[in-house]
Amino acid sequence: INIETAYHGVTGDYRPFDGMILVDTFHMTEANDLGDKVVLPENNARAERQLAQPIRVIVGNPPYSAQQDSENDNNRNLSYPSLDERIRTTYAAQASGKLAKNLYDSYIRAIRWASDRIAERGVVAFVTNGSFLDANNMDGLRKSLIQDFSHLYVFNLRGDQRTAGEESRREGGKIFGSGSRTPVAITIMVKDPTHVGSCELLYHDIGDYLSQQEKLDIIESFGSFNEMPWQRLTPNAQGDWANQRDPAFERFMMMGEKDGLGADVLFDFYSLGVVTNRDPWVYSSSREQVSMNVQRMLEAYNSDRQRYAAVCEDARGTKQPEFEEIADTDPRRISWTRSLKASARRNKEIQYDPSSLRIGMYRPFSKQWMYFDRLVNEMVNRVPALFPCDGHKNVVISSTGVADRKGYSALVTDHVPNMHLTDTGQCFPLYWYEKVEGAAEPQGEMFAAAGAPDANGYVRRDAITDWALGAFRGHYGDAAISKEDIFWYVYGILHSPEYRQRFAADLKKMLPRIPFAADFRAFLNAGRKLGEWHLNYETVEPFPLTEEAKRLVMEQDDYLVTKMTFG
Repeated sequence: INIETAYHGVTGDYRPFDGMILVDTFHMTEANDLGDKVVLPENNARAERQLAQPIRVIVGNPPYSAQQDSENDNNRNLSYPSLDERIRTTYAAQASGKLAKNLYDSYIRAIRWASDRIAERGVVAFVTNGSFLDANNMDGLRKSLIQDFSHLYVFNLRGDQRTAGEESRREGGKIFGSGSRTPVAITIMVKDPTHVGSCELLYHDIGDYLSQQEKLDIIESFGSFNEMPWQRLTPNAQGDWANQRDPAFERFMMMGEKDGLGADVLFDFYSLGVVTNRDPWVYSSSREQVSMNVQRMLEAYNSDRQRYAAVCEDARGTKQPEFEEIADTDPRRISWTRSLKASARRNKEIQYDPSSLRIGMYRPFSKQWMYFDRLVNEMVNRVPALFPCDGHKNVVISSTGVADRKGYSALVTDHVPNMHLTDTGQCFPLYWYEKVEGAAEPQGEMFAAAGAPDANGYVRRDAITDWALGAFRGHYGDAAISKEDIFWYVYGILHSPEYRQRFAADLKKMLPRIPFAADFRAFLNAGRKLGEWHLNYETVEPFPLTEEAKRLVMEQDDYLVTKMTFG
């Protein structure tokens, strides 16, 4: 909403500014929008006059909002069909990944809207979330900006506090204080039709370990963007600007490829970890607590499901009510998610099943009891094929995914993995299990080669491919190498400090790739030994520690409370 007033004449004559427009900026350019013409005809007339005028400069600080925090909020972002279609045909169309929901964040919509609004000539200057500078799922946006503009000036203010440890300290202070955890960037985008050649991309990183005030002082010290020590960047084919990936990484073996059926990969089966979207309900250190929590939540679910079905029955033949109008969204009763609402709309009953209680690896070196169930967990992905029943043994490497913000890591586990065991972790297993339906004996050559199904009707498969086994044996000239050896070799490589440091940018943008190291056995032995420690951490002998104290007797001042804090 833009409201302006003006004084006219020396007598203090006052009248409202007749250019005031009450409008949703994104909505005013939507096609076939007739609502405002009926409700606010004068306001709409002013909006149409503005739309008819050329705009050459757009300056702002668009809001950052990709999605609601919880389905319980019932507060989804508004939809803008025309604007979102522009994003789909530009930013999303050029994106390498399929996870595009963050491309409809409000600040991305603002960039798309402003880019179109200034047409062929003009300047857009925004203070925005800085995630788009390096995020893997924003590569389509970066590619499009290079095509849309003749000059880009990017001032990266850092401050990403969704990172952790040393990386968080390196990001420095948050520009907008405690109210924001996202990185921030100032971006000036110029369309100059007289410019010849490709887009000029000028970039400046404010630096490491700076406090909020130090960053503000640096911003103030520059009188104009011409005074800044710009670094000229040349984007690569993948859409990277800063922190470009190493070309050598592309030549290594792929760990896996979702769409690459028959591709030369190490693992032909892998999966994200379990996504529950209701961890407080389905995880606990106490088996009894998980059982009570799930039963209580399912009672609430079935109650709302039945009530909604009854209301729909009464409204038969008329407009059906929205489920959100009927359901109780109190988060102390239930944690609603998209899939659970869909089950309730279909009037699908969900009963408690004690056999779904399993031990899961929730966080690094932190096992929890969990309720592992396809209907109660938001997404189990392909994990049921890794740990189908409580007695099925397996080992998986949970490797940080491409949406990681905390730095690359990998951890092995032999229990049901949570997706955030490592950040957005992809799980590469030693085995996977296939259910043999409708027969007590295996059918066909494929099943016969793997042996008979077990008591639960499952056949165990190797996740390491035959191609990988042949490639390793051929490269090292060692016919004794087994698929299990390759599994632990991979684990050793993923923990190499040299590998993680050199290919840090690559590991943020794509799944790991594995090189042939000079000494296969060295990495195999290191990976196997690490695996023993990481799997058996509860029984490994603790590292010897020496406790030191300046004095053994506590004094009165040691108990003095200087600041109250929440426990």
